[in-house]
Amino acid sequence: MNEVTLGIAILLSAGLLAGWLARLLRFPSVTGYILAGLVLGPSFSGVIDMDTLGRQLEHFTQIALMLIAFGIGEHIELRRLLGFGRTVGWISAVQAFGTFLCVAGGTFAVSGLVTVPAQSSFYHLILALLLGAVAIATSPATLLHVVRETCAKGTLTSTLMAVVAFVDGIAIMMFGLALSIAHQLIGPETSSLLRALAVALSEILGSLAIGMITGLLLDFFLNKLHNRGEMLIGGLALLLLCGEITSALHLSPLLAGMAAGFTIINRSERDIRLFRAINAFEPPIYVLFFTLAGAHMDLGALKIAGWIGATYFTSRVIGKYFGTMLGGMLAGASPLIRNYMGLALVPQAGVAIGLVLLIGNDPALTAWSAVITPVVLAGVVLAELTGPVFAKFTLVKAGECEVPEPAPLPNNPGGWSFWSRFRPPEAIRLPPWHGDKLHPSTNPNGTVLFGASHFATVRGLARVATILAHHFHGLPLSARVLPPSEQAKYAGTAETALFLPEKEETADLGYPLRTALLFDAPAAGLIAAASRADAHAVVLGYPLRRNPRAFLRIIDKVAAGIRCPLIAVRFVGEFKANRILVPFLDPAELALLQPVLEALTMATLPRITFVHLLNSDCSWEEIATHDQELQEWLADNFFDIQTRHKAEPTESRLEFILNEAKYHDLIVMTATRHQGLARIFFGSLSNSVIRNCHKPVMVIYACGKNGTASEI
Repeated sequence: MNEVTLGIAILLSAGLLAGWLARLLRFPSVTGYILAGLVLGPSFSGVIDMDTLGRQLEHFTQIALMLIAFGIGEHIELRRLLGFGRTVGWISAVQAFGTFLCVAGGTFAVSGLVTVPAQSSFYHLILALLLGAVAIATSPATLLHVVRETCAKGTLTSTLMAVVAFVDGIAIMMFGLALSIAHQLIGPETSSLLRALAVALSEILGSLAIGMITGLLLDFFLNKLHNRGEMLIGGLALLLLCGEITSALHLSPLLAGMAAGFTIINRSERDIRLFRAINAFEPPIYVLFFTLAGAHMDLGALKIAGWIGATYFTSRVIGKYFGTMLGGMLAGASPLIRNYMGLALVPQAGVAIGLVLLIGNDPALTAWSAVITPVVLAGVVLAELTGPVFAKFTLVKAGECEVPEPAPLPNNPGGWSFWSRFRPPEAIRLPPWHGDKLHPSTNPNGTVLFGASHFATVRGLARVATILAHHFHGLPLSARVLPPSEQAKYAGTAETALFLPEKEETADLGYPLRTALLFDAPAAGLIAAASRADAHAVVLGYPLRRNPRAFLRIIDKVAAGIRCPLIAVRFVGEFKANRILVPFLDPAELALLQPVLEALTMATLPRITFVHLLNSDCSWEEIATHDQELQEWLADNFFDIQTRHKAEPTESRLEFILNEAKYHDLIVMTATRHQGLARIFFGSLSNSVIRNCHKPVMVIYACGKNGTASEI
């Protein structure tokens, strides 16, 4: 078995699961990725061996850094920054300088007290200077991921991404200066401060120059290419080449990537197709990058770092926060930026680790590397676990997140929480009937039977059955099927009390209720009751639990044994039918859907959206033809009802329905022909909608006496 392939599979799987759990707990997914890597790394399970597998996967890290840097460049658009360029400059400079002073001052004081054996003041000064310079660096990768995950857009987001780009440039320059001062204090043979400054500036300017040239080349080729696949191939080739050239010249690939994205976004053509193509390519690379970053972390560093590590992390957060506040005040920035943006700059990872590696590779700084490495790594662990949370908090406070907070789970009026999944289900919310009372037919013909089994759904089933009975000129019939062993329990008043909730509901709608109490197996009892009562339809309610396999077996048996349609209702949250979504695959389904929709329109006057779900590769001619056929059918059958219609090519039928469901109260659809193993193999769209949708769903099965129960 290939060790690298297995390692990639483990990292991707663990990262995906941890990211999902993090979002479930309202944390950014990047926090989950890092924690997954931490669990897989040497600090816990040791599944990922960083000495072997980590080095073999290092090229994924380089690719990820280049793509991340390029994505950051997209946010540095001069046209948008003109209004707050002054803010970016002041915040970048002041918070960088403030962070340097806080960390250097704090670690200088603490190291003098805790370092054993006692060192000279030069030792503490060099340690403080190097830690202060490293502390300036942020984590563009983490911030960009949080921004994309929350779809954040606005003044604070643009200012934040621009500040991040400038801050890392300042960090490289300050580190060069600190390194030069350290060499001057260690020995006279090293280079001068002026030369160190020149080297730092040349590294920054060289990286920016190569990045801008790459951006111009990308823009030139983008104008010649029109296929998105070709854009992705050519764009990746040039970006990775840019990264390798800058690495070979000992320049900064991160700054070069930012400059390339900056160049493209500020061209007059403003061609963002490459950014979007790369966005679709990035997710697995990102998961690998952050999970590997977590695996590199060693919790043992927290213990080794001790008081110096605690001082480094705390003083860095203080410097970032108050430095941003002071810089914002000097620039006249809004209170929102002044008060919150400093928290978003807490994340720290790639650049800081790179600077630590430079210190470790310098023979003259061996004595300091032994302390700096665990201190910075401890700070990175804490910053990467808390930083994404701070960043998301900042973007939410700014009101620039386009992704809403998770919707409450069904039957949880008090709001959503992780532990609500383990609570027992609560009753559905059925609003009182506000319409006019329905008038039963003078000579009722047959019934609409509903199976009452749970107190939480019985009133909702009674309402649906009454509305259908009104359409079919029949009466609602409540059938309770109990085990034969319980027959002695229900007699006289006990049986009467059993049907009180549904009797109250049908009375509110203006209808009397017929009842039937049977002692049999559920499916057999319902089939017998439907046959004796001349049922026009049978209505059943899905269990409140999310995976009702036993109920599906009952549905299959009942639908196959009756001579009328079966309607299965999934109650979720508030049940109402003001806006109905009707997705279907085949126009033949409309004949099965029509009676139910007509019944709903007679009682509630809803707005109905009909959507013909087509394959994604349909031609425009096919789409137009299907749309015209649907329009003609609606004109013949629902001319007096407010309807919308569209023929929609979809890449994922389920995803489309779930997105449309956000704007509707109720979904009405047909169900699948497949049963048993065939259903497992081919799946069931209606069952998938029921499992994943947070809106009520009505699934209609055709009668089974003249054919099999049909589903989508």
